[in-house]
Amino acid sequence: MLRRLALSAGVLALLALTGCSSTVALQPAPDANNPACADVTVRLPGSIGDFDRRWTDAQATGAYGDPTAVIIACGVAVPGPTATLQCVTLDGIDWLVDDSASPWMRMTTYGRDPAVQAFVDTERIGANEVLTNNGLVSGVRTIEATRQCIAPDELPEDLPE
Repeated sequence: MLRRLALSAGVLALLALTGCSSTVALQPAPDANNPACADVTVRLPGSIGDFDRRWTDAQATGAYGDPTAVIIACGVAVPGPTATLQCVTLDGIDWLVDDSASPWMRMTTYGRDPAVQAFVDTERIGANEVLTNNGLVSGVRTIEATRQCIAPDELPEDLPE
């Protein structure tokens, strides 16, 4: 009887804890089932900056913060060469930067297949902090770089936090 009561209390406590943070609804990227994305996903960290990782309902994704401040997706469309987007290199990884949805910034790996994308609310966390996170970097590095930016820039340090 005491064992059953303890088990019931444990289950209720687990339900209460999991009920505090809702699942982030996302769509999987077109190539999310690529085996290389599994290597990226398992290396995603438990937190980025002050934001804890949350459950997502899409394969090869990660979300951080409540409300969400960072979304990571593997298997997005592999970008070709571009003259319209800035290319930056951080920790040996080339990223194409799209700030057209400011304050949200979309950064997509360049020269890697599958491609990984970080979508960041730059009013809440700096893009540098996300792109240099050890877990994200180690995951992206598992995908071989086959091309690189011709003249990469460094991401400005004064981006909104």
